[in-house]
Amino acid sequence: MDDKKPAPDDDGPFFARREILNFSWKLLAIGLAAEAAWTSYDILAPKRSGAFGGLVDAGPVTDFKAGAPPKYFLDGRFYLSRYTESSGDVLVALYQKCPHLGCRVPFCDSSKQFECPCHGSVFNTAGEYIKGPAPHGMDQFRVTEKNGHVMVDTGSIVEGPPRGVLNGPAQAAGPACVTGSGAAGTSPPASPSGSATSPGSSPSASGSP
Repeated sequence: MDDKKPAPDDDGPFFARREILNFSWKLLAIGLAAEAAWTSYDILAPKRSGAFGGLVDAGPVTDFKAGAPPKYFLDGRFYLSRYTESSGDVLVALYQKCPHLGCRVPFCDSSKQFECPCHGSVFNTAGEYIKGPAPHGMDQFRVTEKNGHVMVDTGSIVEGPPRGVLNGPAQAAGPACVTGSGAAGTSPPASPSGSATSPGSSPSASGSP
């Protein structure tokens, strides 16, 4: 009886390569799906409370007195400023970035104005435009009150008032801190770390937005 050897499987290598290719495509599809899911979550998921991009508890309403210097919140990247207009006292949350080119805008204790050290834009305590290259007033965040506390929503930015709108003080109270924005002076130092600085203190002109 003759022994018959099985014919070699010529399709073997082809099928092996096809299986590897199919597996690679499936792996790539899974990776793309996972990346898309993470990107969607990162965009849609609410930011952690108490930090920039989320809802910040700025403290009791009674902490913000009329006539007091604006209070800076490092974690939220904003100032809380109370000013007086014809309708009464108004509490506003002002984004620290200059609407011109994004420099941090310090508050000057002597002039009682916000003075951009980069290009000389000046804003009053309401964040309204006074002078300089800025296209409008300082951008703002929505402010609400909850259980006697001031809540600032830093998740969305409200464009600042246009040039010509002036409900707050129009004149500087004293010499400027930044050369070119008024009387000669020096820029205030950078703020120390913490959730808020002492009234009237200011952030540095460069760094995170």
